[in-house]
Amino acid sequence: MREFIVIGFLLIFGCGSRKEQKVSIPQSSESTLSEKSVVMVIAHTDFRDEEFKEPYDLLKKSGLKVVVASTDTTPAKGMLGMVVKPELLIADIVPEKFNALIIVGGIGCRNLWDDATLHKLVQGFNQSQKTVAAICIAPVVLARAGILKDKKATVYPQTADEIKPHCAEYTGKDVEVSGNVITASGPHAAKDFAKAILEAVSK
Repeated sequence: MREFIVIGFLLIFGCGSRKEQKVSIPQSSESTLSEKSVVMVIAHTDFRDEEFKEPYDLLKKSGLKVVVASTDTTPAKGMLGMVVKPELLIADIVPEKFNALIIVGGIGCRNLWDDATLHKLVQGFNQSQKTVAAICIAPVVLARAGILKDKKATVYPQTADEIKPHCAEYTGKDVEVSGNVITASGPHAAKDFAKAILEAVSK
């Protein structure tokens, strides 16, 4: 119990400041991006606000259609107070309609670690070589879904042991891009995580 409280405290206040990783964004026409869609999965309670907001704002601004999904379609609340109303249930996500799957972190994401429906979606997107992205403690979902076996990955440092046995290499970087899989280590990396997703979806 004490360990959970400590981890929760660290998640709330982030990992401290680190130098941002520069990610180049390829030139893509807005008309091309407007034809693409991504789905962002958040925990219904205690998702991490920045980890949702940075990718959501950048992708929307770039012309992509962004759909939010969760375990409930009533308003979801972030750790820092942000309120977001999901448009879809996770169970209603149709992979064929989306170019990327993004899973947001925050302490509430623990409730998604063993979500069998989400695991199947992760596996399906990965098999189709579509972008699968997760930040903070959300890469644990990818690890438990079994898609990191041949991938380099990063995660929130305090949960590194949750993915190390399930990935080819744990790098500990702020943002790690390994094939079609993008992982990031926490709120401080949210901007670069967003840029990496945009770069991948723009190809």
